[in-house]
Amino acid sequence: MSHVTYKIVQHDGGWAYTSNGVFSEPFATHAAALAAARRAAAEQRVPGRTEAIEYETPDGKWHTETAAGIDRPETDVEDAP
Repeated sequence: MSHVTYKIVQHDGGWAYTSNGVFSEPFATHAAALAAARRAAAEQRVPGRTEAIEYETPDGKWHTETAAGIDRPETDVEDAP
């Protein structure tokens, strides 16, 4: 099972959360960014439908696989002062 961590950081004149080097939109307050990160973390854990997905790898090959709707990551939010 994969793991996703959302970190609260100062960003773009305000606050944001980041995961794997990607930033959320900026929020005016730390509390707003923290609440948004907690919502995003909770949404990641919600099961969905099992579906077939297709993707292209950097070498130009296409792959098809089944993504199980119950295969959801563990999530957490880091908020360092």
